[in-house]
Amino acid sequence: MAARDQSALLLLAAVLLLLASSTATAQQQQQNCSSAKFSAGRSFQRCTSLPVLGASLYWTYHAANGTADVAFRAPSDPSGWVAWGLNTQSAGSMAGSSVFIASQDGNGAVSVLMTYLESTNPSLTNNTLKIAVPVGPAAEYSGGVYTIYVTVALPGNRTVQNTVWQAGPLSGGAIMPHPAAGPNLQSAQKLDFLSGSRITGTGAPKSRGLLSRRNLRGFQG
Repeated sequence: MAARDQSALLLLAAVLLLLASSTATAQQQQQNCSSAKFSAGRSFQRCTSLPVLGASLYWTYHAANGTADVAFRAPSDPSGWVAWGLNTQSAGSMAGSSVFIASQDGNGAVSVLMTYLESTNPSLTNNTLKIAVPVGPAAEYSGGVYTIYVTVALPGNRTVQNTVWQAGPLSGGAIMPHPAAGPNLQSAQKLDFLSGSRITGTGAPKSRGLLSRRNLRGFQG
């Protein structure tokens, strides 16, 4: 009996330690992203440091109409692109995602492509999103970092959504392959836009859909 009680106490201690560690990690992530500044007086109520690609997500959720004002921020070379979006089909996959891809041309003008990834070899046709966008996207590039701003209507009016993000190079204004290993295959997670809690995807996202070379056209930031 004594051995059983001791085992139970050890298990309880381990659970409490894990909870404390998770809380500390969440607090640290909040501190890491909460000091961010944005242009045009923008501000956001919540933020999270995403687990890979050096990216962060900031948002304000509006329960009254089920929308979220979002800012996605990720580092990149000027000759690179970054993307963020929502997958309405499945978790851990780029295929089935509606994404916003930011890049810049040779003159430094930043644009955003709004496209639906219909497969792992998508057409990247502009204005084909499968989600509602009450306020169209804008983007900027400063200090080696892209920031994408957009207001999205959360599909199904659900606060928990499958989020995806990605980054890769450009060549002549065209999307080039992102690395098909490591962090680029870990850039997906479930996020609760109400509570801020997140669950890292259990499988590698099938993100090779952005490997085809396509011209980038979109909204000027």
